[in-house]
Amino acid sequence: MSRIELAEASLSQVHAERAQATVVDETEVDAAAGVEASPAWHRLKRAAIDMQSLQQQDGSVPHEKARAAGLVDAIVASISELAPRFPHDAAYLAASVADFTRWKSDGLGVPDFYDSLLAFHPEQHRVDGLRHLVVFPMYTQNGSHNRYVEALIVEVIWPEFIAALQAGPYSNRLFVSLRLVDFTPGYDTNSAVLFPETVAMREIPTFTWGAIFQDREAARYRRVVRAASRITKLELPEPAARMLDDQALAEETFVMWDIIHDRTHMRGDLPFDPFMIKQRMPYFLYSLEEMRCDMTAFRESVAIQKKLTAQDELTEVEGQILAHAELVQYAVIFDRIFRFAVTGSRVRNYDGLGGQLLFAWLHQHGVLHWTDTALSFDWPDVPAAVVALGDAIDDLYWHSIDRPKTAHWLAAYDLVRSVLTPHPASAWARGLPAEVLAGPPKGFTDAVLDDEFPLSMFYEALEKKTRPVIESTSGIRAGDE
Repeated sequence: MSRIELAEASLSQVHAERAQATVVDETEVDAAAGVEASPAWHRLKRAAIDMQSLQQQDGSVPHEKARAAGLVDAIVASISELAPRFPHDAAYLAASVADFTRWKSDGLGVPDFYDSLLAFHPEQHRVDGLRHLVVFPMYTQNGSHNRYVEALIVEVIWPEFIAALQAGPYSNRLFVSLRLVDFTPGYDTNSAVLFPETVAMREIPTFTWGAIFQDREAARYRRVVRAASRITKLELPEPAARMLDDQALAEETFVMWDIIHDRTHMRGDLPFDPFMIKQRMPYFLYSLEEMRCDMTAFRESVAIQKKLTAQDELTEVEGQILAHAELVQYAVIFDRIFRFAVTGSRVRNYDGLGGQLLFAWLHQHGVLHWTDTALSFDWPDVPAAVVALGDAIDDLYWHSIDRPKTAHWLAAYDLVRSVLTPHPASAWARGLPAEVLAGPPKGFTDAVLDDEFPLSMFYEALEKKTRPVIESTSGIRAGDE
């Protein structure tokens, strides 16, 4: 059962939240329409790309400083020309110009964009269709770790039913959902997030937002799941099949999934802070944390579907929430077992491990079948099986509060290996030697194999067949078919 009553969500709460944010009218939403075709944007993008060729990994420019200074001037001029089309970002863009100007005057050393980062507040402008111009020296997750100047035009995805969820039972004031419009090469990768911690800055502030590119998530989901379902001869349920043919529907589904997933990282019976603190630990711990959040999003979607289905009448917004609650369940399952499980390397791939775990759990609980080289599900029984996995992880977390760190790690490993078969050479599977058990946590982590839980024979075959499709999704955005 959901711990949060959906009834708390109401249109009056949606309007109240919007009243607290900076007011954005329709003229501001329309002001940046078509900006990606403007000469000023193309000059900015070209200057940023040229600057990247001069920067070192830390973002500094050791040579060709005169050329770099000219590129900074071009970037500043372009931002200033584009700024009137983004009036809601006026303070940020002015600070950006100041940061670029100071970087140049200080000799183009390691960049410091702390001031402009503090001035950027996309979480205050969650209005569907509103655009932002984003320019920072930054690295991109799942891409390069070079802190190069990157420039993006992005667009907010915030339909009315998401505003209702945010204003009611699923408040997540840091969450921003975006669509990529145009970007420099750092985002021509698998990266689907825009996080403030990636920006070059002199100190770490309290972060007030985190953004996910739902269009990229949805587009690669659609491409990979379409291919994988064909390869596995899976007959998709009608709602799931419809989502593969509708990019906007898939985007909205991913927004609902992620707004619940993201807030879960700091909610529940947690072993203090299982994921956000920068600490080295066995990668399967990160896998379990991501799965805990996904299983919570699934569980809450089941509860929402059950509650709204029982109502005699639904408002238009409630009808949208109900439709997307069902789709979230399909998205969680198919994205995890088809895309996550076989995407990326086999070096401490915690997202891949999560997909393997979900597939094997559903198979061993008798609701997923691989028979006669065809995949099928007993759909009426699937929700209970998925929720049971979430319950198992929640139980692990509940007990962890009373356990030492390494004892929690051992218990987490036992949970994973109760479902997945470890590598035959695994020291963890054989039992860690006494000197490791008596030593510091580093010894435990060092003993974990890069591929502690190898792909099953099913996944080895699936990976080979889907590899070209997965590779083709690098840099994907809405409209790429």
